[in-house]
Amino acid sequence: MRIALVHDYLVQYGGAERVLECFTELFPDAPIYTLVYNKELMHGVFADKKIKTSFIQKLPFAKRHHRIFPQFMPMAIEQFDFSNYDIVLSDSSSYAKGIITGPDTLHLCYMHTPMRYAWDDCQKYTSDFDFPNIVKKLVPFFMNYIRIWDRVSAERPDKIIANSNFVAKRIKKYYKRDSTVIHPPVDVERFSVSNDNDGSFLMVGRLVAYKRHDITIKAFNKLGLKLKIIGRGPEMKRLQKLANSNIEFLGRVPDSELPKYYAKCRAFLFPQEEDFGIVAMEALASGKPIVAFRGGDVVEHVEEGKSGIFFESQTVSDIVSAIQKLDALQYDPEYSREKAKKFDKSLFKARIKEYIEGEYKKFKKLN
Repeated sequence: MRIALVHDYLVQYGGAERVLECFTELFPDAPIYTLVYNKELMHGVFADKKIKTSFIQKLPFAKRHHRIFPQFMPMAIEQFDFSNYDIVLSDSSSYAKGIITGPDTLHLCYMHTPMRYAWDDCQKYTSDFDFPNIVKKLVPFFMNYIRIWDRVSAERPDKIIANSNFVAKRIKKYYKRDSTVIHPPVDVERFSVSNDNDGSFLMVGRLVAYKRHDITIKAFNKLGLKLKIIGRGPEMKRLQKLANSNIEFLGRVPDSELPKYYAKCRAFLFPQEEDFGIVAMEALASGKPIVAFRGGDVVEHVEEGKSGIFFESQTVSDIVSAIQKLDALQYDPEYSREKAKKFDKSLFKARIKEYIEGEYKKFKKLN
């Protein structure tokens, strides 16, 4: 089978890129088509792969500020030619699902979410990513076009895989399509349970507004407890100004070093709503309790009183109250780790491979 992979943009390494990395392990010779690629920001990941970019790659500032070009992205993703492939596997949070394939090519889409800034709040999107004022004024005018294109392009994949039940519901609501749920991979074997902890709390993830580092920092300013924050992003300077000396920003930590931070922490903070929280599952794999906002997919995997504590509102007071309840939590680290094993990377790859082979057989029979 001749297979191509499609990804929205390669400008950071996060959960979607971990999924793509698994796809490249399953199909090492498959080229990757993407709107924009920034080799420097990818820190060597996919450096040995054949990567094909769109015309946006050549636009000024695109490698570091791709979000200012939403008006060009539908056109750019549609210009890729997949006529030489039997299967195209797109990995999409926004535009990758919108590729155009011929009748002899099977298009399977692994969908992380319907395009959030089209269907949620575009004003919040522009403010979250600190766009220039001129861009903030123009983006709402593009949104009607983007929403129409997004709805039409969601019909293009032959089949859709959702990364969680939470996302499957959103796909059904916005696109009126059914999907098969296959959760993203967690490299469970990299993490281990340790009974020791240094008393610190941990957050891991990109420093962007929706992940709500701000309210967590304010809560820990009040509590005076140690908080370690791993990750980089556009919110870094603002968050550092908010933080007292008990809060430590570690920046980007190599993957090889990350497990020791999970192992040493007292508990893991997860104040955001996520489609699927890989970092939360890494905390479970490390046997650590999770203090989480009751929203998104995490509510299906963290058991209140057993593997974590939920708070109801994204407020400083709710986080403070939840952390104060931790001492009364009777949690079993090994139980949490067992719950995380169902997301193991090896299982993910086996499920994806089985799904692709099964759908391709059906597709060939019909063609």
